[in-house]
Amino acid sequence: MRFDVRVQPRASRSEIVGPYAQALKVRVAAPPVDGSANDALVDLLAREMGVAKRDIRIVGGLASRNKTVEVSGVAANAVHRLAAGVSVPRGEK
Repeated sequence: MRFDVRVQPRASRSEIVGPYAQALKVRVAAPPVDGSANDALVDLLAREMGVAKRDIRIVGGLASRNKTVEVSGVAANAVHRLAAGVSVPRGEK
């Protein structure tokens, strides 16, 4: 499944904020230097969606705040739950 993400680097804490236009807004504490913010985004999404980091790829916007993320092994409702602020149960994909 693919979806768009709007990333805010150098935030006070890493968190999923919710919907942002047609994307999911995510704040990460890491700075946008040497891929640190991208790594923090993958870590946060993997933890919140209950998947391995290897199942998440940034397929567009590596050097931009607007990114396209591809996640293997999850249903569309998992992304909708994240946007609504509801954690995805570990067994549900």
